[in-house]
Amino acid sequence: MDQKSSKKNSEVEKEYPVIIKNLSVTYQTEPAFWNIDLNFPKGKMIAIIGPNGAGKSTLVKAVMGLVPITAGKVSIFGKPYSKNRDKVAYVPQRGSVDWDFPTDALDVVEMGLYGKLGWFRRPNSKTRDLARECLDKVGLSNYADRQIGQLSGGQQQRVFLARALAQDAQIYLMDEPLNGVDVITEKTILSILENLKKEGKTIVMVHHELQTVDKYFDWVVMVNRNLIANGPIKEMFTKINLDRTYQEKQRMSIQ
Repeated sequence: MDQKSSKKNSEVEKEYPVIIKNLSVTYQTEPAFWNIDLNFPKGKMIAIIGPNGAGKSTLVKAVMGLVPITAGKVSIFGKPYSKNRDKVAYVPQRGSVDWDFPTDALDVVEMGLYGKLGWFRRPNSKTRDLARECLDKVGLSNYADRQIGQLSGGQQQRVFLARALAQDAQIYLMDEPLNGVDVITEKTILSILENLKKEGKTIVMVHHELQTVDKYFDWVVMVNRNLIANGPIKEMFTKINLDRTYQEKQRMSIQ
């Protein structure tokens, strides 16, 4: 690669920290999605939307290498995820977490620091203080010693957001963090994410509520086993693209 091409690639990677090329994932013989090409831009709130079974959650997991990739590749700031994992924080679906696991809220947040500490270094008073600070940011400083299974659904979601904040990442991948939460939790999460966006962080969120897409986000990725649309809300969040994405099953009028 010549110097000019290398410089151009570097500029693209700064503008688009996540670059996905010809990505396909198959579960046994059933494709989850295929041939997806898209970039996640820096400093944006990005919604991934589509019907159930469209491959939204799988796409997020594929970016992190949590599911095997059939074809294609993902780069994080120009490198494989394994080389830049400290730049990515992940908030999983609540349904995928074992809430009966015997641990308290503070320990869960502190787990977000293991990547920076290394698995063989023990947490210390500084990491505990940082974990408490992150719990405070999500309004749960008084619940640090509470068992995770004893928290409400909204509180559990905020604990996992605090864990992501502890990682101090550049990219935040979130799988339905607003699903089923109370109004206070939703406002808390959105306020924190807005501040992260102002800091130039990239937030990618699997989202179901179509009525709030143009209110909460400024970029949308529309998928249904393949990529339907990708770009700024004002350009891509249209009735035509919604009909193509949901195949006439779910309509929404755009005012």
